[in-house]
Amino acid sequence: MVGTLAAVSSQAARAADYPTKPIKLIVPFAPGGGNDAIARTLGRRLGDALGQPVVIENRAGAGGKLGVEAGVKADPDGYTLTLISNSYSVNPSLYPIKFDPVKDITPIGMIARGPLLISVPTSLPVNNLADLIQLAKTRKGGLTYASSGQGGISHLATELFQRAAGIEMTHVPYRGTAPALTDTVAGQTDLFFSTAGAAFPYMKNGRLKVVAETLPKRIQAEPSIPTVAEAGVPGYEVIVWYGLIAPKGLPADIQQRLNKEMNIALALPETVEQLKANGEEPAIGKPEQLMAQIQKELTLWKRVVTDAKIQVE
Repeated sequence: MVGTLAAVSSQAARAADYPTKPIKLIVPFAPGGGNDAIARTLGRRLGDALGQPVVIENRAGAGGKLGVEAGVKADPDGYTLTLISNSYSVNPSLYPIKFDPVKDITPIGMIARGPLLISVPTSLPVNNLADLIQLAKTRKGGLTYASSGQGGISHLATELFQRAAGIEMTHVPYRGTAPALTDTVAGQTDLFFSTAGAAFPYMKNGRLKVVAETLPKRIQAEPSIPTVAEAGVPGYEVIVWYGLIAPKGLPADIQQRLNKEMNIALALPETVEQLKANGEEPAIGKPEQLMAQIQKELTLWKRVVTDAKIQVE
């Protein structure tokens, strides 16, 4: 009993002292994208709460694989964290990876979640999701859909949608969200499953129609947009999510401290409003919820990649 109390006391002291130096937050994508924006929003407020700066390090490459591998291999001392998103659960089905995506990490928690918006050009003769599905079934030559890249979340989400809706469309991959959205607005492609933050400006100025969103419930930022499930494809949902992990072996007391401070930072009104502007919301919760999301999507996206025979170069 004395030994147990001493261990608990030691852990509490270590958590209270942590951190004593700056924390590195690896973002496995280039500056300027959604992952980077989330990391900077969280990093600034988490640094304020912890009393040490959180330094963002962008390590792009292989759909996020390279940065994550660097983060997972770091010392498990709480001074190297990694931001992850849907690609973390997709990549094991697309690339050879050098770690176990479940066993080799310590989950800290979910950061935020948001939808993809099924966006179509104003010239497309549809007003809702049912119209879109009907057009895909009846138009000679079918419809084309843009994606932000082969094997990306917009690609896989659309493949999943095709199967759920019983349609088949032609994939047009782009190098990023911006060119995919630009060509969809111009009518060069018929639809694009876009992140909300990218699509909102075009939707609000009338240059793009949004027929549905992919969350299980309507988003607070634009509650007039129906979900895919309520618009005619029951059971369909895709969540765009962000999470925070550390290497395997992170002391439990530091894990708990990081989770607690992150949740406090996410609940701040200014954080909530900043996320809402991009159609996202804080995903306050426990580390176990992040791990459950990872495991669920590892299974889901492996099935989609296999069924659609998706490969990346």
